[in-house]
This record gives sequence, structure tokens and C-alpha cells, in this order.
Amino acid sequence: MSEVTIFHNPACETSRNTLAMIRNAGIEPAIIEYLKTPPGRAEILAIVAAAGLTLRQALREKGTPFAELGLGDPALGDDALLDAIAAHPILLNRPFVVTALGTRLCRPSERVLDILPASQQAPFSKEDGTRVGDAP
Repeated sequence: MSEVTIFHNPACETSRNTLAMIRNAGIEPAIIEYLKTPPGRAEILAIVAAAGLTLRQALREKGTPFAELGLGDPALGDDALLDAIAAHPILLNRPFVVTALGTRLCRPSERVLDILPASQQAPFSKEDGTRVGDAP
């Protein structure tokens, strides 16, 4: 695995901003476009646990079949949620970033700064113009 790995959706502004912040720290991460190459069940569970979340907390509702699949039902266990994610990878929230310093669901994108092994190399603005980072 690369020093930094991002589970990325290029159609997501938060994911694009997170990737840009990683690159602004001088790091070229391993990029896993998880909608094209979904992680397996064990990898999903490991990433979510490493981020300190439950599988339910890692689900994305907006723009997904969450409601149609009845995933808001608290009686559904992890096996049912994993089945749903396997059938519809868009249900896995993004972007997850994995580094030697930790794993985070980077929502908001600035959360990535806590786990990068290098500081921002230059001032950084997100796509919406918001300034972030720890650049000199």
C-alpha cells in the first residue's frame, strides 16, 4: 500500500478537495475509485473500524438508494448493510483516507490534515474558495 491511500469518487467535491490537499502536501496517493473497484467486505469493515466508526455511521444517505432499501431500519445488522454496500457501492461514504498516522472519513475534507505525514506546501483553497491548511 502507498504511504497514503484515498477511497475516492471523482464526482464528489469533498473527495476532490481531499485529494487536492493530499497532493498539496507533496504526496501522490494510491487512488482507489471505489465505485469502479469496490473494496471487499473485510476491507470495508477494517477501514470503517480503523476510522472509529460503525458500519451504519459510514453509510451515505444523500444521492443513494438508502431510503428505497430501508437501510434506516435499526434492526438491520452489519451483514445486511454490507450486502447493500456490495450491491450499491455508492452507499459507502467518502472519502476515506488511510495513512500510517490513521484512517479518517474526511468529511469535511480538512480532516485529512490530521493524518497526513507532511504539511501543506502552499496555501490551499477548496473548490468553493474556502482557505484551509497549515501552509507557511
